[in-house]
Amino acid sequence: MITLTGRTRTKSLEPMIGQSLLAHALKAEVDFGFNCSRGTCARCRCRVEEGMELLAEPNDAEWDRLGPEELEEGYRLGCQAIVAKEGILKAVNRTYF
Repeated sequence: MITLTGRTRTKSLEPMIGQSLLAHALKAEVDFGFNCSRGTCARCRCRVEEGMELLAEPNDAEWDRLGPEELEEGYRLGCQAIVAKEGILKAVNRTYF
């Protein structure tokens, strides 16, 4: 189960393997911020509070935009963080602005 928290809504849904956290948020109508879906604006930046191991490894866009410190603290870009395995995953949209 994936639980996503946006600006004003929290919803849970079944994981869709191969889809991004942002795709899950849009499907569940959770108000995640986003502009570009390419990993450059970082409005979809989120903190994974549980289940980081269920996501694919960070890609180049995440390394470029977030860097090692934020990735180590559990931050990912919702548009780039791909669900790779089923399990319990919780993420909260934490945009910079």
